[in-house]
Amino acid sequence: MAAFSDFKLSKSLLKALKELELETPTSIQEKAIPVGLSGADLVGIAQTGTGKTLAYLLPCLSHWKFDPKHPIQIVIIVPTRELVEQICIEVQKITTWMNVEIRGVYGGVNIKNQQEILSGGCDVLVATPGRFIDLALGGFLKLKSVKKLVIDEADELLNLGFKVQLESLFIMLPEKRQNLLFSATMTPEVDALIDHFFYSPQRVEASEAGKRLPNIAQSVYFIDHFLNKRSLLIHLLETDKSLTKVLIFVRTKKMADFLFQSVHTEFPDILSVIHSNKAQNYRFNTVNDFKEGKIKFLIATDIIARGLDVSGVSHVINFDLTNDPENYIHRIGRTGRAFASGIAWSFCSEKEKEELKAIEELLEYTLPELPLPEDLELTDRILEHEMDKVFLEEDDDLPLNSGPGFHPKKEKNLKTNQSKTRSMRMKEKYAKPKSRGSKKK
Repeated sequence: MAAFSDFKLSKSLLKALKELELETPTSIQEKAIPVGLSGADLVGIAQTGTGKTLAYLLPCLSHWKFDPKHPIQIVIIVPTRELVEQICIEVQKITTWMNVEIRGVYGGVNIKNQQEILSGGCDVLVATPGRFIDLALGGFLKLKSVKKLVIDEADELLNLGFKVQLESLFIMLPEKRQNLLFSATMTPEVDALIDHFFYSPQRVEASEAGKRLPNIAQSVYFIDHFLNKRSLLIHLLETDKSLTKVLIFVRTKKMADFLFQSVHTEFPDILSVIHSNKAQNYRFNTVNDFKEGKIKFLIATDIIARGLDVSGVSHVINFDLTNDPENYIHRIGRTGRAFASGIAWSFCSEKEKEELKAIEELLEYTLPELPLPEDLELTDRILEHEMDKVFLEEDDDLPLNSGPGFHPKKEKNLKTNQSKTRSMRMKEKYAKPKSRGSKKK
């Protein structure tokens, strides 16, 4: 088995890794680091929790050279603000023995503050694509010294609609650079991006994308209706003491807030909710509280799923099944990080069986069914948002003016009011005759 010391990493990085008690690389790190060190363009296929962040940071930072002016040498593009913050922290951890300046920029906050912090220069810039483009077009990014471009979570970036920004970004940067792209799945859109902008990239893969994660015990509860799912969730959180740090995923932001309002009285101090509509400070504080254990149960949406890097998540509960099977992989990947063991439970209603089927086809694995607790009280009551919408069919053969309820209007009621403005009345009263001047002799 390889060790980090086997790679031609800088002494400063090896010293930092030793202090962090990191000695053995993961599968993706073992395959990606040599390619990254060679300077070739790299495409890495790796699911969340496999250590892909270090897989690109270590070779990029090994090629970094000190410059007192701190020009940008490494650009890392990620899809969410949370990932910007987390990668900045990772860079800080492994550069304790290097004079590296790191900056993170993202949308949703005052751009002027970010312009100020960039004025002093930085060696490593971590950014979301939209804010990167805004700052670059404003002349606040000096890009001529960029040697490394990393696109992390490429499939999610494209899924969020950043295709145009990514293409613009590739064009803005110097042609002589190394491109590194990491993605959990290889979609046609990701392949098109690679074909257009990468030069003879070498591909490495941690494990076959879309396969079952063996370190995560996955199973399913078959249960209908929101109120029954809510009862099951409360029952599990109250009775199972192994649920020490739990992520609860729902499909929409509206459902996240609705579920939180529905159950927060049961867990007033240890339950919270997070999604992209929440204020930036609230999101950061919530994630930190979850990391520190002040919050034990956190309700989240799919977009947040990729932005959370929290160690020690004991369980992932899919309160709603996602309609994108790949998002299921990212959801459950929040537990079992770095190949630790984890548990993922899914609540599946009758209406969600198609989503479950798609997930199982992607996994090539049938999720085992768990029995409902014997003392769980169930109800047939459904809420308004769960009701099927009924659309009345139009009957073209049915005349609109027929039937016992139809009565023709009386003649006096056929008159319609033709209201006129004061200016219209004045024109009618004092206007010149229409025939005047209309004929020529």
